[in-house]
Amino acid sequence: MRGERLPAWLGAIVPVGLLIAWEVFGKVFQLPDYLPAPSAIGARMGEMLASREIFPHAWASLYRALGGFAIGSLCGVAAGLLAGSVRPAERFVDPIISLTYPVPKVAALPIVFAWFGLGDLSKIVMISVSVFFPVYIAALYGAKSTARVHVWGALSMGARRAQLFRKVVFPSAMPQIFNGLRVGLALSFIIMVVTELVVSREGLGYLIGFTGDSLRFDIMYAAIVAIGIIGFTADRILMAVRRRVLAGQLIATA
Repeated sequence: MRGERLPAWLGAIVPVGLLIAWEVFGKVFQLPDYLPAPSAIGARMGEMLASREIFPHAWASLYRALGGFAIGSLCGVAAGLLAGSVRPAERFVDPIISLTYPVPKVAALPIVFAWFGLGDLSKIVMISVSVFFPVYIAALYGAKSTARVHVWGALSMGARRAQLFRKVVFPSAMPQIFNGLRVGLALSFIIMVVTELVVSREGLGYLIGFTGDSLRFDIMYAAIVAIGIIGFTADRILMAVRRRVLAGQLIATA
């Protein structure tokens, strides 16, 4: 019923149940080496945290993922709002977006590595490009969904174009923009792992690939868990910012 909310802990029942089943199954039967028990993964994770072994890899990955996310998001929001507010800009940008959006961005990895080298810059460029598209589309349709009655009301009160954009279009597009940012944030971690798997000497993606090849599956799973924890934390922070920025709109639509 409307107004009733399920407890937040209900969402943890399935994953916790699967972990318990995994652990029990590992105690009763002999699991293969590539599937260590959750207790073994947790113990290895604790050792890596205590020795600080995982921190340099986590910081390197976080720098690349969040750097690319910030650049891609800023460009996507700016281009999307411009295209959504100015019809000629949309006509100019739309064919380019329609042509390049379906192409898997990882297909351009050799070109990006050739242009920008094998260091952090090429990885940040790949992440930025991947983040740009969902954020651009969200900002575009957020701007285009602005209610005409709000635009007419602002114009009737003498609002100038800059004021109309700042006071009407941009606030109206913010819910859609945050949807695009959430998708882009997840993509930033996905592309970060892919680029680090391909070529890197540090980072959680590198750690996954290196330890997998070395048959150190407990460390590999610990790195995967670290990515999940970092990604989950970043998502929760973004959602907290969204609730704060859109507080009035969320209350009005509740």
